[in-house]
Amino acid sequence: MDNYRFILSGGGTGGHIYPAIAIADELKSRHPNASFLFVGAKDRMEMEKVPKAGYRIKGLWISGIQRKLTLKNLMFPLKLISSLISAGKIVANFRPHLVVGTGGFASGPLLKMASRKRIPYVLQEQNSYAGITNKLLAKHAAKICVAYDNMDRFFPSDKIVKTGNPVREDLLASSKDTKEYYDFFGLSQAKSTLLVLGGSLGARRINQLIEKELDFFSKLGIQLIWQCGKGYYQEYKKYDSENVKVYDFINKMNFAYSAADIIISRAGASSVSELCIVGKPVIFIPSPNVAEDHQTKNALSLVVKEAALLVEEKDLEEKFENVFSDLYKSEDRRKVLCENIKAMALPNATKNIVDEIEHLLKI
Repeated sequence: MDNYRFILSGGGTGGHIYPAIAIADELKSRHPNASFLFVGAKDRMEMEKVPKAGYRIKGLWISGIQRKLTLKNLMFPLKLISSLISAGKIVANFRPHLVVGTGGFASGPLLKMASRKRIPYVLQEQNSYAGITNKLLAKHAAKICVAYDNMDRFFPSDKIVKTGNPVREDLLASSKDTKEYYDFFGLSQAKSTLLVLGGSLGARRINQLIEKELDFFSKLGIQLIWQCGKGYYQEYKKYDSENVKVYDFINKMNFAYSAADIIISRAGASSVSELCIVGKPVIFIPSPNVAEDHQTKNALSLVVKEAALLVEEKDLEEKFENVFSDLYKSEDRRKVLCENIKAMALPNATKNIVDEIEHLLKI
């Protein structure tokens, strides 16, 4: 049978959307006649990103619960009921053979209704600390694909499969022509290169740090590739120069990773998985403003294995320059970090997840 029907649900951030797209792409390559439908949250980035990837998407009127009492929280019960009704209609009309949930609040109602109709679903948890939606859905999941050890703290151990997180295909096949990378960014091969990433939307605190430390980097003789984010580009583009290349978004991320000698990054799950494959020295500056502080937990899972360094936002003023200088000046330290982070890579994650899905389809 090749005319399978799949629903994939997840969104809110790139960390939930891009794994879902990667899984759909792999399923499509194996089953060209299969039908696909994505379900996300209205007014969130998946409503733009999924159609760009070539897939249909339907939006639910749903949002997360805020940490403090707000009008949005008072609306949550109404949104939940509305989303459950809409999700039920979507499942009934599309009649999927299997559903995949990659996290985010939109996947909750969709997978709940799939379960009621006895349609199997697979969860894909990207983080080392499980999100609330996936924890609530775990009981009835057919399989739960994870990227970290010890996830039986959150999920039934007999359902867990360690697959890793899907990453961009271009990271798995890099060119050996290093000159091409530097020419693309207009940088010198003779200088060390720092790559700065703040996630798909940018990170204000990281941008403030880099702005403050530009003279510090210059004195060390370091050139920068600085992805500041679309929301911050107008503010920071004035620093674009011979040795500092400022971007709102980097389309050739494989080039950026290949040119980098050291990377400063947030610690979202997708970023962490990509950086393990890239195998460069990393200083994580986790966002403290995410649910369950999961970015700090993601980073710590590497730090405890001497695979990366971590500086929390609250410690940047006091610690950043010392941490960076020590790393930059110690070739041995950089080598250890490279070896250890590469050892944590799971490059076949997408294929492994789809293998699990195909096994369920044959049961």
